[in-house]
Amino acid sequence: MHQRTKIAAAVLLTVGGFSAWAQQAPTEPQQIERVTVTGSAIKRIDAETAVPVTIVKMAELRAQGVTSVEQVLGLLSSIQATQNMASAIGSGTGGVSYADMRGIGADKTLVLLNGQRIANSATGAAAPDMNMIPFSAIDRVEVLRDGASSLYGTDAIGGVINFITRNNYTGGSVTVGYDAPSRAGGTTNSASMSYGLGDLSKNGWNVFGTVSYKKQDFINGDQRDFNKRIVGGLSNSTYPANYQVVNGGTYYNPLAPNCNAANLIPNAATAAPGCRIVTPPFVSISPRSETLSGLLKGTFDASPDLRLGAEVFYAKNSVETKVAPVPYGDYWMNPGTTYFPAAALTNPKYSPTNDPYGVAGTPWNNPSAQFPTPANAQAGGIEIWWRDLINGPRQDKSTGKQYRALFTAEGNAAGWDYKGALAYNHTQNDRELTGGYANGDVIGEGILRGIVNPFGDQTAEGLALIKGAALNGLLSTSIGKVTSLTGNAGRELGDWFGASRPVQLAVGAEFRREDYRDFNHHDFAVAVSASTGVDPDARSEGTRNISAVYSELNVPLTKELEVTASLRYDKYSDFGSTTNPKFSFRYQPSKEILLRGSASTGFRAPSLYDLNASTGFTNTNSYDNPLNCPNGVPNDPNTAGANCGAQYQAYFGGNKDLKPEKSKSFTLGLVFEPIKGLSTSIDFWSIRVKDLIGSISEKTLFGDYQTFQQYFHFVQPGNILPQSTRACQDGPTAPTCGYVDERQQNLGGIKTSGLDLGLQYQLTTAVGRFGFEAQSTYVNKYEYQDYKDGPWNKKVGIFSGDGPVFKWKHNLSSTWSNGRFGAGLAVHYKSGYVDMTPTNTVKAYTTADAYASFAPSEAFSLVLGVRNLTDRNPPFSNQTALFQAGGWDSRFYDAAGRTVYVRATANF
Repeated sequence: MHQRTKIAAAVLLTVGGFSAWAQQAPTEPQQIERVTVTGSAIKRIDAETAVPVTIVKMAELRAQGVTSVEQVLGLLSSIQATQNMASAIGSGTGGVSYADMRGIGADKTLVLLNGQRIANSATGAAAPDMNMIPFSAIDRVEVLRDGASSLYGTDAIGGVINFITRNNYTGGSVTVGYDAPSRAGGTTNSASMSYGLGDLSKNGWNVFGTVSYKKQDFINGDQRDFNKRIVGGLSNSTYPANYQVVNGGTYYNPLAPNCNAANLIPNAATAAPGCRIVTPPFVSISPRSETLSGLLKGTFDASPDLRLGAEVFYAKNSVETKVAPVPYGDYWMNPGTTYFPAAALTNPKYSPTNDPYGVAGTPWNNPSAQFPTPANAQAGGIEIWWRDLINGPRQDKSTGKQYRALFTAEGNAAGWDYKGALAYNHTQNDRELTGGYANGDVIGEGILRGIVNPFGDQTAEGLALIKGAALNGLLSTSIGKVTSLTGNAGRELGDWFGASRPVQLAVGAEFRREDYRDFNHHDFAVAVSASTGVDPDARSEGTRNISAVYSELNVPLTKELEVTASLRYDKYSDFGSTTNPKFSFRYQPSKEILLRGSASTGFRAPSLYDLNASTGFTNTNSYDNPLNCPNGVPNDPNTAGANCGAQYQAYFGGNKDLKPEKSKSFTLGLVFEPIKGLSTSIDFWSIRVKDLIGSISEKTLFGDYQTFQQYFHFVQPGNILPQSTRACQDGPTAPTCGYVDERQQNLGGIKTSGLDLGLQYQLTTAVGRFGFEAQSTYVNKYEYQDYKDGPWNKKVGIFSGDGPVFKWKHNLSSTWSNGRFGAGLAVHYKSGYVDMTPTNTVKAYTTADAYASFAPSEAFSLVLGVRNLTDRNPPFSNQTALFQAGGWDSRFYDAAGRTVYVRATANF
């Protein structure tokens, strides 16, 4: 047997409560094993430490119908928001899901698998993709609700989420599941299989493997009535097309003023005789996804004092999205061609010498295009704003892949408990264009020559040109690699102060190498540059080495009071070094009461992506040009279409001049167990971050031009912000390129504080065993600065910057079991907030889930449940920050509605 003595009774770590022991008849004398809890390098008998840790048992969540890590995160009240798979729609995020504890940024939440880092997503490289965690292998999730860990890294400013897989698993099981919303779209099929051999306690070894598969279908924009509210997503590139007889002038449309066509509305915003297209019906509000993951883990007791382990996991996640068809804006149509509108010739603003770009006879298209030189371009033309409904919605497919190999050794030697680990992580994301995109230069030439009819039905020749211009292919690839070597050791140093408990010391070291690479596939990127806005030559890469040493000392001063001090030193090959301390205490004057607290500093160097991400252009949401249309009133009504409620060019990318972020964190908590089976807790937390890395939100930039005018780059004369992606195809210094600068930078700071509340009650009666649990987070303050020394903006209960911070989040659950039967009910609550446009208040949102289970034998079990019992729609929001601007916010609410699910499990 190991000197780490075998445990004969299972440890149950409660939410905010003391450790409790399962009540079962032991077959041998009970022995207590010292265990390591997330957040400390020191093993201890008492699982309730000086820092707050939430333990989530996956068996309970699976019964509630949870099928993904993304759903798990949504049930943690300490997580303000996640970047979910729906965020990929129109944003190029690669379909990744992030965890964001305390709402201070996903890059400040550290994610672990079995206590070891996994690589950040290759797309964005901000944090690990939650879709890459092998879901079926997870046994529990330990959430450290305290920041800046000396053990794991001082970049864990918001907290640590540790996914812990099964251990010593024997036998096999197969689970199949089906989820069906009561409304169209979004059905899900899932399956998993696990099998293990060998018993560590009997055989000294165990090998187990697990694999899971999940496929979820689209929910399209026209499949939910709540998505049909006209809030944002309005565009001047329409079908039939708008046109301008003067550059930057009024839009005209052959269907105006009534605009009687699908998804068209009159351009009432500027009282112009043109139309606008409503794009949300084209946009998928939930993507199609397919996830395959697996883990193989082996453990071997080489001797009573040495345990060896090896594991490898692989995950593949594909996310498909749909957005509105490609807008082709600012394309030239020659006079005298077949589809040149007669109304243009009689327009008093029309001029036969109109040639604002000097296009006549010049090669204004990309020289690699099919028609490189439109030599017949003529003055007197008009500018076309057309949307390609023929090739249909733009469809992207992002495929993320990740694998990790991990080797561990742990044991005891010379009175020291030790553990070492060697890991290699590889992650890759490929972005494919699968529909709707085309060679914009070919389309443009067709409009120029009168082959393409932007105002109505196409001839066979026009249809063939448009469909022939369609392009599908691999656009970009991102690759991330992390190699790490870690080790720590701990031992008892004796009872220094007569506290009846020994002082404990832990020391450790870590070395990590990070590699990042991102590039576009040039030839294909050239062909689709007009319809994507990507720079075909964009390429970014970076490498860094990080080494660290740390120490932790736990000192019991009395039987009731212990203090812990830790120190971590990190050295970055590209950012120098940093030393960060942490102090905590634990005071338990009686078995019913525990006081705890901690204080620490943190440090996060800019990620390789923050520094090296390639620059590019994309469209902003719809705003008013702050100089030409202040407060929505055009200086010149003839140019209202180009300056009021229009989309412009946004310049994004990395910044090599970034500084690191630094933080201070503080917690103070109380745990109270007044009666047997009841545990309550309250923990105060406070975090302050300075030199925050990010980009200023568009809403903020356009809302305060006087403060942020340095981020606006106009084309002169005329203070023009071009709408067409072609304006910047030669880069930001081109004379035709005007844009809003949204690149990464050091902003100001964040100050946030609040309370975590927990309650858990277990009760055994004659009719069965009942369990009640409550998790709540109250955010008292969240303030941020847009720039160094700038004013502090409030965000609690207010949509400010990129979104709101919820004042309250509650997750309440109750369970019942009696022999072969079980049931459960869960309620989830988010408080309301003042909307992006403050004339609206987004209502509080409450949903309820329920399930029932039946296990006729140990070999088979069945779960039937319903999520969102009352079929609540997301609350109305007037936000326009997302592509899903149909009157709700997909970051915080689920579009599926009431969903019935079934799970069947066979054990063997």
